[in-house]
Amino acid sequence: MKIILLNGSPREKGCTYTALCEAERILKENGSKTEIVQLSKGPVQGCIGCSSCRATGRCVFEDEVSSLGNKVAEADGLIIGSPVYFGGMAGSLKAALDRLFYSGAPRFAGKPAAAIVCARRGGLVTAYEDMNRYFEISNMPVVTSQYWNQVHASTPQEVAKDEEGMQTLRTLARNMVWLIRCIQSGKEQGIHYPEHEKRLKTNFIR
Repeated sequence: MKIILLNGSPREKGCTYTALCEAERILKENGSKTEIVQLSKGPVQGCIGCSSCRATGRCVFEDEVSSLGNKVAEADGLIIGSPVYFGGMAGSLKAALDRLFYSGAPRFAGKPAAAIVCARRGGLVTAYEDMNRYFEISNMPVVTSQYWNQVHASTPQEVAKDEEGMQTLRTLARNMVWLIRCIQSGKEQGIHYPEHEKRLKTNFIR
């Protein structure tokens, strides 16, 4: 069992990283292999809507998003963490996720996923909802917890003081391991991912 944890914060060892580490600790305790992937601090190319990936299955831009797509496709689960900026996720993360899911969503279908958000005070729920939409449109089961997956902190040291937030992340990690094991057990019993109809698209302007 392999789970990718993507740190979408430009602060490599900040609050978001600390929150992801708490989830990772429980994942490892339950037998999972993990990898925390740090999103680049530099500019991240956004999607330009060229649709080249529809023919090739890969984004036309060869950068960290391409390698991340391969990691997620090969993993059993995905957790994405982000700080909250103006009520939303980090801008560089948004650019990366637009390209990652537009080009790679068919390869991610059926993989459990979850979002973790961190803020000093507000904007957590809107950022959380924005991140979950990538999973929901990609046929990825969204892993839940006892509360929304969020922690309140201004420093990495303060993350640990949010006892309810940290407990929520531990519950999330255990739920993810459980769901992945259920999926794996189902495959062993001959229960495989469903075959879907050819996707229909309805335009509202005729």
